[in-house]
Amino acid sequence: MNRFQELVDIVAALRDKDQGCPWDVKQTPESLVPNFIEELYEAVEAIEDKDDEALREELGDLLLHIVFQAQIAREKGDFSIEEVLETICSKLVRRHPHVFGDLSVGDAEGVKMNWERIKKQEKTERESVLDGIPRAMPALIQAHRIQEKAASVGFDWPDLKPVLAKVEEEHEELLEALGAEDEEAIREELGDLLFSIVNLARKLGIDAEAALKDTTRKFYRRFRYVEAQYSNGDIHEASLAELDVHWESAKTRQ
Repeated sequence: MNRFQELVDIVAALRDKDQGCPWDVKQTPESLVPNFIEELYEAVEAIEDKDDEALREELGDLLLHIVFQAQIAREKGDFSIEEVLETICSKLVRRHPHVFGDLSVGDAEGVKMNWERIKKQEKTERESVLDGIPRAMPALIQAHRIQEKAASVGFDWPDLKPVLAKVEEEHEELLEALGAEDEEAIREELGDLLFSIVNLARKLGIDAEAALKDTTRKFYRRFRYVEAQYSNGDIHEASLAELDVHWESAKTRQ
């Protein structure tokens, strides 16, 4: 028996109403969502930490959730894990005609554009090429994906110069809104500036979400150093000038 089938059989046994696990039996697709999301983020963290051992474990946990959802669907008569596998295999072959067919594609950007074109033909219920991005997706990733989809039909600046100009334009508009003390305009212009920065990151080939995470972690490390300077005192009593001195010291050490 292969290991994948073994996992499928184990999950089916856990879900057995007579001899299975009470916790597993009572689960629904909806009740598993929080755990599913948590496992996904743990896998992402393992990737970011370059921790192969942790990633091996977290990928197994993710696979468990996929098999679990498919088992529940099988019990309801909706679909099976075999149909899940059939669907993804067919999709991969269908959307890679440059590998499994006669289509010639020049580079990775051409592959992406052709993927979106095929997807648009398949998803006839979608009214826009921008449809299909989950609303719950983190905002930076959502912005990046929307920009990618627009670029797939050629709606994209050819180089960095106009992108940088757009960032500067949105920055100036934010300053104007701040000067006018218009809270609604400030919120809008700040959003526009963030969107333009995501576009800049995309054009540079940088994942804006990952870049922000890296900066947040850097801030965390440096602030922890600052906190450590008050191990025998109260950081809440320190002045901003004092904190800045320690902050600059943290920057030189890291």
